[in-house]
Amino acid sequence: MNWSGMELFRRNAANPLLTAADWPYPVNAVFNPAATVVDGETLLLCRVEDRRGISHLTVARSADGVTDWRIEKQPLIADDPNDPVSMWGVEDARITRFDELDMWVIAYTEYGRKGPCVALATTSDFVTVDKIGIAVPPEDKNACLLPRSIDGHYMLFHRPVSPITGRADVWVSRSTDLRWWAEAREVLRSREGAWWDAVRIGIGPPPLWTEEGWLAFYHGVKMMVDKPVYRVGAVLLDHNDPARVLRRAEEWLLSPSAPYELNGDAPTVVFPTGLIHDETTGELRLYYGAADTCVALATTQLSDVLDWLRGNDHLPA
Repeated sequence: MNWSGMELFRRNAANPLLTAADWPYPVNAVFNPAATVVDGETLLLCRVEDRRGISHLTVARSADGVTDWRIEKQPLIADDPNDPVSMWGVEDARITRFDELDMWVIAYTEYGRKGPCVALATTSDFVTVDKIGIAVPPEDKNACLLPRSIDGHYMLFHRPVSPITGRADVWVSRSTDLRWWAEAREVLRSREGAWWDAVRIGIGPPPLWTEEGWLAFYHGVKMMVDKPVYRVGAVLLDHNDPARVLRRAEEWLLSPSAPYELNGDAPTVVFPTGLIHDETTGELRLYYGAADTCVALATTQLSDVLDWLRGNDHLPA
């Protein structure tokens, strides 16, 4: 089937799903949600920016993943004013379920005096968390864990910034214990020139296992005359070596066009952070932050994305 990427994802009619007006306490914005399924319900771990401009992470639950959200009255993970690493907030979580550990691992960004860094925490109920601590030091962010270990190693995708070149690309590191990370390898580079993902990129939700490889979504940025534009792209990674890219789409899959994506604290931004696959129907539900202001949802079929990737492949960096 000859798909156009702009036709693949369909925005939910209920968008935006969550805004500051839905919150049980005063906040400025709600965006960039991690997503998982807990006891048959959709759970989002949302980035919530308070009226100081400092972010924390709060849980919202819904039976259908679209309506009737139940929002916790307290953050699950918050800034610590006495901690120089997280004194300016915690941001942009991704959630990975590990059945062998019988828990979820949360990768998120802590922001402090030396810049953003990647931190990890575990939870079995999303009521309490056990913080593992810093996984990779500043400047690094946009992190998620592969849902399966490979050769006894956990795999962490992250986006370090080179202090020499200033490049910000996607890398993957290994660990046997979720605490010490090494053997970093480059996975994906921002493309050169006028491409839609030429300025910088970052991994989105944890990759999804498919028969053809690990399907991963990422955000890419292009600088326009007056502002950056954030869009969503897709890649397919090797099952046994997730640093090896099998396919990378030339075109973007989702671009800002709805009013809630074009207008907000950061206009023209769609930022993918949560993904749920319904194995019964084949539907993919992509939860994303819109304009750094609200939470939105777009859906498609897994089979359609894989078909589209086969005809939209571009491997050169």
